[in-house]
Amino acid sequence: MELCSPAFFIGSTIPFKYTCDGGNISPPLHWEDPPHGTNSFALILDDPDAPNQPFTHWVVYNLSDSTRELPEGITNQPTLPGGGVQGKNS
Repeated sequence: MELCSPAFFIGSTIPFKYTCDGGNISPPLHWEDPPHGTNSFALILDDPDAPNQPFTHWVVYNLSDSTRELPEGITNQPTLPGGGVQGKNS
């Protein structure tokens, strides 16, 4: 399974607009080829390089098994419009 974003490349820094010092918005995400039998997805964005290591920036879970992307700028609401629940960050 591969998770990617058209907003940045593997090994590069996350663009300023997606940081807390920039626009503080979520980047667009896309994934393909989940394992057979997948019932739902959970995404956890951990930052191992944060000053107070580790820092969890974002948690979203209970995404439908048919979900393959999240758009840029997910709102800070407990549930997502297409399903899924946002957890608490660090």
